[in-house]
Amino acid sequence: MKIVFTGGGTGGHFYPIIAVAQKVNQIIDEENIIGAKLYYVSDNPYDKEMLFENGLLYEEVKAGKMRTYFSFKNFTDLFKMFFGTVNAIYKIFTIYPDVVFGKGGYASFPAILAARILRIPIIIHESDSVPGRVNKWAGRFAKKVAVSFKEAAEYFPKNKVAWTGQPIIMEIEHIAPREEALKYFKLEADLPVVFILGGSQGAEIINNTILSALPRLVKNFQIIHQTGINNFKSVEGQVKVVLASSEDRARYLPIPYLNPLAMKMAAGAATIIVSRAGSTIFQIASWGVPSILIPFTNSNGDHARKNAFNYAHAGACDVIEEMNMTANILCSEIERITNDKAVWNKMVQGTKDFNKPDAAYKIARALIDMALAHEK
Repeated sequence: MKIVFTGGGTGGHFYPIIAVAQKVNQIIDEENIIGAKLYYVSDNPYDKEMLFENGLLYEEVKAGKMRTYFSFKNFTDLFKMFFGTVNAIYKIFTIYPDVVFGKGGYASFPAILAARILRIPIIIHESDSVPGRVNKWAGRFAKKVAVSFKEAAEYFPKNKVAWTGQPIIMEIEHIAPREEALKYFKLEADLPVVFILGGSQGAEIINNTILSALPRLVKNFQIIHQTGINNFKSVEGQVKVVLASSEDRARYLPIPYLNPLAMKMAAGAATIIVSRAGSTIFQIASWGVPSILIPFTNSNGDHARKNAFNYAHAGACDVIEEMNMTANILCSEIERITNDKAVWNKMVQGTKDFNKPDAAYKIARALIDMALAHEK
């Protein structure tokens, strides 16, 4: 049995693939499936260590990105796409998998097209409320389509689509106990914790707003702030000025990047989370923590804003759009939610209503069943 996973080279595509691969490996072990091989086909390995730990063999296939705005790179990327597809056809033919799992993104296009040409069964998963271009195209001929938001189902054939939720890697699916998490970060037990989750690259508008809000926030809150690796030194330098005269500056903890253990601990300590509105929504829902989402304004198909408001409709979060994002508004919303236990509890219930915890297993089961059927 051979399964190929493919997706764009971002964490939003990569980690759900790992989550599904983890469950595939679990089923393989439980059912003693012999000779199974898993492959990851993309233009970037993203995290070689995680691929190795989960038994995924990496095959590089270059891919071109078609931007929605004018760019000369669109012309050069046409050649990347062509040669990448030729390479993908050769590699997919050489592997000849029993099923291909596509997570979307431009980097998945060559492998999906190759599988289509070679008549290999395809299953895809869409994380956003509005599908990306590759998944919208692949949904026409994929055998099965899984979606994280039920609103995305309307873009795919009804007889193929299933609302599974978002696959989440085992390492961060469940939060650490609060007491253990507070000790990990050396935080006070009697003060609420604001967890700022800007993604591994950080989010400049969130970072800047937090810096402006810090003098007010540290009076009543402790803050764990994932700044992004590239922004860490800049934020750290500005904080020294912003909190220079504050007696409570030790309550602010900037961190460039959170590995899975640190992420699990930060989630366990959090009273409220401030985040972008990408696939992290599903992590937050699995943690059961109320949140404030700041969707990226210029996302493709406005999917970030739609993601945020779909999550808000479940009662799990509040949304502040970028145009309204100020230190005063952010602080007021954090205080409103954390100071009103009824509001906070209602949001916690909203996360539970929204969360679908078995997504990775359901997709893994479908992949294995289809792979075994194809083998015959």
